Amino acid sequence: MNAWLVAAGAILSGPIWVAAALWAGQRLWRTAHRLAARTRGQEHLLELGQLVGGLAHEIKNPLSTINLNLKLLAEDLERYPDEMHGRWLRRLKGVQEEANRLRNVLDDFLRFAGRFELTPETVDIRRIVDELVVFFAPQAEAARVVMRTSLPGSPVTCKVDVGLLKQAVLNLVINGVQAMEAGGELIIAVGSDRTSGTIEVIDTGPGIAPNDLPRIFDVYYTTKKGGTGLGLPIIRRIVREHGGAIRAESEVGKGTRFVISLPLAKP
Repeated sequence: MNAWLVAAGAILSGPIWVAAALWAGQRLWRTAHRLAARTRGQEHLLELGQLVGGLAHEIKNPLSTINLNLKLLAEDLERYPDEMHGRWLRRLKGVQEEANRLRNVLDDFLRFAGRFELTPETVDIRRIVDELVVFFAPQAEAARVVMRTSLPGSPVTCKVDVGLLKQAVLNLVINGVQAMEAGGELIIAVGSDRTSGTIEVIDTGPGIAPNDLPRIFDVYYTTKKGGTGLGLPIIRRIVREHGGAIRAESEVGKGTRFVISLPLAKP
């Protein structure tokens, strides 16, 4: 009797199992299709990135020649003090400015789009800050900016690519000095907690408007005249390559504070 019941149940439930198998197969097919489409999309993005990077290099090479010839032409025009040559020189200077701006955009794009090859070493990040201050102090002084540091008494050791981290912090310092057109104070502070080392760059400039603050790390977003909109995204990418994070705080009329957090080196 039990055998007949089992057989009958199997016969009656057969369509259910078939339907379930078809449903599962359909789900697997859809998943495979999505993965294949995603892979094709990633391959397309990779090819597109390589194409754009190659195009930027192709533009940069003749642009360098253009800039050189504009410089030589300007030097020739400067030999003639009359009004007509002076008018030509002013127009040429305008072209030079735009050509230089385009070169800066291409340089920043290539830095942003290129691969970062990290060469990490275990260092006390206080040393990095000290070296930056010694290097940049004359430029800050010329801009009527007083540079100060706030460093802890004990080492803050992180595993970083010294050159890239210096580039990131230096760019923040330059941004801060440029923001203080009438002079001011710039503070670089180093700190730590149980898991992270921090580098803070604080300026007493005009600050960033609340509507602009959430977008300052967006690619090509800038409020600076002549800015490329890639400086802060490059800094954020460098920090992220180190497994860290960066955030910004600002108050209009009082200044801006950038905080870089980096994992502490394991003992």
